[in-house]
Amino acid sequence: MFYIVLLAMVAAFLALRLYSVLGKRTGHEPLPKPAEERVAPAPLPRAVEKASEPREPAVKPFEGNAEPGIRAIIAAEQGFDVARFMEGAQSAYRMILESFWKGDEDGLRELVAPDVARAFGDAIAARNEAGQVLDNRLVSIERATITGASLIGKDARITIRFDALIAAVTRDAEGNVIAGSTSDAVETHDVWTFARTLRSSDPNWKLSDTDEA
Repeated sequence: MFYIVLLAMVAAFLALRLYSVLGKRTGHEPLPKPAEERVAPAPLPRAVEKASEPREPAVKPFEGNAEPGIRAIIAAEQGFDVARFMEGAQSAYRMILESFWKGDEDGLRELVAPDVARAFGDAIAARNEAGQVLDNRLVSIERATITGASLIGKDARITIRFDALIAAVTRDAEGNVIAGSTSDAVETHDVWTFARTLRSSDPNWKLSDTDEA
């Protein structure tokens, strides 16, 4: 009888150790949240300052002619991470579009270079003067690819082509639709260039130029 009790105590001790190592898995944990409910990546592309080795994705998100510039940036700033940069760039693309659509000039100034902020501000002023309101929505970013990269001194520039679907609607002051559709998404192709001075105290890349593909 004592031998059985001893075995039971040993089994309980091993079970407790296993529980502490594996954690509280009951077999009924909730499924992972869908992508849209997860915590969003950093709102702006950032340099990774303390990574020991830069990470390159298995599928490179850049065209061949951009590779020399990307490698020069990686060599100039230890820890620059292409994959993290692309995550941040896509977040910045969404935030800049939404700020422009809402007419949020303060928000834009934090994300774009001064000359780009002025251009956006002029467009917002013209829209307000016409009594128009944009009711746009970024449905999805279908593809984001680095098409160019350069490093001159410490000034780095990376150009990205964004292929996206946008539901675009323009309303008048009374809320009536005067252009676009509330049900159809339009394919858009934007070419944006982000710039940053490497090794500076500001880790954020800012939008320095915009164009259409």
